[in-house]
Amino acid sequence: MKVLANDGISESAKTQLEAQGITVSTDHVEQSRLIEVLNSEGYAGILVRSATQVRRDIIDSCPDLRFIGRGGVGMDNIDVAYAREQGKVVFNTPAASSQSVAELVMAHLFAMARSLHRSYQEMPARGADDFKVLKKAYAKGIELRGKTLGIVGFGRIGTSVAQYALGCGMEVIGVDREGTSRNVTVQVPLGGDRVLEVVVEIPLMPMSEMLAKADAVTFHVPAQEDGSPVLDAAGVAAMKKGAMIVNTARGGTVDEAAVRKAVEEGHLRSAALDVFVGEPKPDPALLQVDGLALTPHIGAATLEAQDRIGDELVERILELR
Repeated sequence: MKVLANDGISESAKTQLEAQGITVSTDHVEQSRLIEVLNSEGYAGILVRSATQVRRDIIDSCPDLRFIGRGGVGMDNIDVAYAREQGKVVFNTPAASSQSVAELVMAHLFAMARSLHRSYQEMPARGADDFKVLKKAYAKGIELRGKTLGIVGFGRIGTSVAQYALGCGMEVIGVDREGTSRNVTVQVPLGGDRVLEVVVEIPLMPMSEMLAKADAVTFHVPAQEDGSPVLDAAGVAAMKKGAMIVNTARGGTVDEAAVRKAVEEGHLRSAALDVFVGEPKPDPALLQVDGLALTPHIGAATLEAQDRIGDELVERILELR
């Protein structure tokens, strides 16, 4: 069996597959050449992250392609239903990156609360001459403890974020398609093998009610089928003055233009975006906004998450041999 890991795979996963006699290539193939290479090299499977698209043209033109694997959660870069209709096996790794994404969410919240994203940029250039000016400029930080975090989407990642936020002393509320509450278990290590478990009930409510209460909102939902934002311009306007937004879900989950305007006008304290419409070429206007905290789609980009993703991909591939 030959597998093309077009967006990369952990070295440990590559080693595990090769030990089972599976040939793995990590040489990236440009989108325009994928059909040619998949066919000429006889690949039985392709592994992707978020960069490579596996659409109908590839599915129709590569009859020997047996499976498509996504290293990560969302599969909106794959025509999943169509591929399965054509007999292809399509799978992802939904559990592997939850903790890494949740930690990035919390990192962004702490950074925005203390304006670290601005201070990190300003200090190297102005710290020597304008130290007192910068100290005054960044003297209006806020604490996360006691603030209310709204979580949109209570799957694995949303639950992981809730666990971290509760541990920081935040109140957590949520929006989800099912139910009126979620039970979240927070584990507190007590040393050795001892762990204290605390179960917290998280109330779920309509989006409008959550936006009116939340001091910060984070999104953990798949892309909408019609392409519309989960948080549109009206939703941004309905948020509390001084609130914060984090989007690590998908580009377009929030209305980027409305968020940019709300930050520029001071309605929002800040917004953190890890995903963008038009990746890998975000709107240049977003990159120029002083109050935005921006990262280049690194939610799952930790060594630990990539190893877990690789292990899960290996397990699925070996099942298909």
